[in-house]
Formats: sequence, structure tokens, C-alpha cells
Amino acid sequence: QVQLVQSGGGLVQAGGSLTLSCTGPEDIFKTYSLAWFRQAPGKGREFVAGIAWTGGSIHYADSVKGRFTASRDNAKSTMWLQMDNLKPEDTAVYYCGVPDTKLNIWGQGTQVTVSS
Repeated sequence: QVQLVQSGGGLVQAGGSLTLSCTGPEDIFKTYSLAWFRQAPGKGREFVAGIAWTGGSIHYADSVKGRFTASRDNAKSTMWLQMDNLKPEDTAVYYCGVPDTKLNIWGQGTQVTVSS
């Protein structure tokens, strides 16, 4: 099910930057923690970054720490993922969603491709 809407992504050379955004219902942004996940071909969905509903607690996967920055503005019902110093290993479909995956709240996904 698609309950969040994503934009951004695309093709970029290694070392470049991209910004992803995620929007959705006000009730979701003012209630739940949110997270970014990614899925590379042949692999499972991987946690990338998560933000508590207050915006005061942010966690990153070791693979992206220091390169990616997650943020949210609940008043705008928007979350972003700023990706800097991208590497070919970052190539994947990126999803925003509620980290309690039992709730099954996801964006539609957006492709990020990083060339060497």
C-alpha cells in the first residue's frame, strides 16, 4: 500500500549529492516516528535513517553515517533525506515509511543510482 508520496532521486556520479522528500497525511507526521529504508537488487530492505516523531532523536546506519542527513517538519508533513558523497554502493530504491513495519505505511519508492 502507498500512503506516503516521495520525490527526488535520479542518477548521480560518485561523490555527488541528492535530496529525497517524503510527504503524507498530517496525522502520520504528528504521531509516528519515520524512517528511510533502501533495497538494492537481490537484497532485503535495509534501514538507512530514522527520526523520532518529535524530531529530537535521529539514528543512522553505519554505512551512511556522516554522509546522509535526515530531517522532518511535521507542520509541513514533510521528511527529507539529504545524501552527500554518494557511493556506488548506495544504489538502491529508497523508501520512506513508519519504522514499525507492522503498520505497513510506506512511500512508493524512488530510484537512486550512483555511477563510478
